[in-house]
Amino acid sequence: MKITDIRIGEISVPLKTPFKTALRTVNSVEDIIVEVHTDTGNIGYGEAPPTGVITGDTKGSIIGALNDHIKKNIIGMDIENFEEIMIKLDKCIVKNNSAKAAVDIALYDLYGQMLNAPIYKILGGYRNEIITDITISVNDPEEMARDSIDAIRRGFKTLKIKVGKDAATDIQRMKAIRDAVGYDVQLRIDANQGWKPKEAVIALRKMEDEGLDIEFVEQPVEAHDIDGLKFVTDNISIPVLADESVFSPMDALKILQKRAADFVNIKLMKTGGIYNALKICSVAEIYGVECMIGCMLEAKVSVNAAVHLAAAKSIITKIDLDGPVLCSEDPVLGGSVFDEYKITLNNDPGFGIKGINGIRYIDR
Repeated sequence: MKITDIRIGEISVPLKTPFKTALRTVNSVEDIIVEVHTDTGNIGYGEAPPTGVITGDTKGSIIGALNDHIKKNIIGMDIENFEEIMIKLDKCIVKNNSAKAAVDIALYDLYGQMLNAPIYKILGGYRNEIITDITISVNDPEEMARDSIDAIRRGFKTLKIKVGKDAATDIQRMKAIRDAVGYDVQLRIDANQGWKPKEAVIALRKMEDEGLDIEFVEQPVEAHDIDGLKFVTDNISIPVLADESVFSPMDALKILQKRAADFVNIKLMKTGGIYNALKICSVAEIYGVECMIGCMLEAKVSVNAAVHLAAAKSIITKIDLDGPVLCSEDPVLGGSVFDEYKITLNNDPGFGIKGINGIRYIDR
């Protein structure tokens, strides 16, 4: 099964409601689609969101990395030589992790097709169903409370609340949501690097004093501020999850060696795909630290790949893969079934993607 071509396209999928964090506001998923074609007629599908504010990857940089570096290095290679392909993919250009992730996902798709097995079974087969949280965008406290009630009515038992805009208002946001949903619902919060270390400690201690029962706080401080992250971890009882601070296996190792966070968050667009994400899982297993798996604003192709990784590995205990349920439509044929909070995998080879409606191919 030799790689003969890599086609590039783009899709646009409107969101049900605007997605708002401390870093940005987004109204639609605008992602790059990769098709890796082979001499057997098999096609592997991958996807990359241009999330410049987090990964540094833009639409133009993703396309440029694919056309100018990745294509010339792996076209002609055989999927049987999987390790060699992955090494070449990783080394052909520095960073550009989203472009690498899109191709990595497509290659794993083909690997599963070659072996006639779903990827989650190849990687470990721990389970075939997972439960995700849903994200509540940052807005006024009253609107966030209404959005939270709506999510509960849809069956979600865990809400990830976006904060980080203003610490004092964030406390009011969390109080309004907890009052609205009661205590049978798990609340986790994501500050998206929005606080300073001391500000984070003050805000989170007040949330503790208010008895808001926060499951954990995600990335309370800037990504590069590992000492600040450790300061927060050491000075609150709410567990801390490192997200934007962890792109690579080495990042994860440094975080865990310094005990700068209680958990780490894996996102395929940060790691460059499944190949390096598996290494982060191994590091976490060595340290006995659980992982969360999350996504950017992505359609089902790449989130489906993350689902397979989550289903394969027992070290991944927290799931934040709500991208497809935030979209107003699903252009992807096949793959896992996203039924609100419940995601069910099937036994189709690879990732089970049969096609994608509405691709606009980009000719070079």
